[in-house]
Amino acid sequence: MSLGLIVLYTSRLDACRDFYGSLGLDLVRERHGAGPEHYAATLADGVVVELYPARPDRLTGYLRLGLTLDTSLLPPGRHRLTDPDGRVVDVSVIRG
Repeated sequence: MSLGLIVLYTSRLDACRDFYGSLGLDLVRERHGAGPEHYAATLADGVVVELYPARPDRLTGYLRLGLTLDTSLLPPGRHRLTDPDGRVVDVSVIRG
């Protein structure tokens, strides 16, 4: 089994786009048919991360994410961050 998709529903779409974009996710604006405008990024291993606007029947509650990044945006090591919706994001920064 492997993970292929993570969808985060948020009432703070622009703030979450900025937060996850600041971690290096290349978020692209998308819309499928008559669906809502949202943002998507495809990670190096093919996993897709999407940010969708929340609705009363679609909310992402407490969730803890773990991301491993090869980036110079943060110093090497482990960082515990909080996204605009209060979700904990554990970021491990490596240098490839």
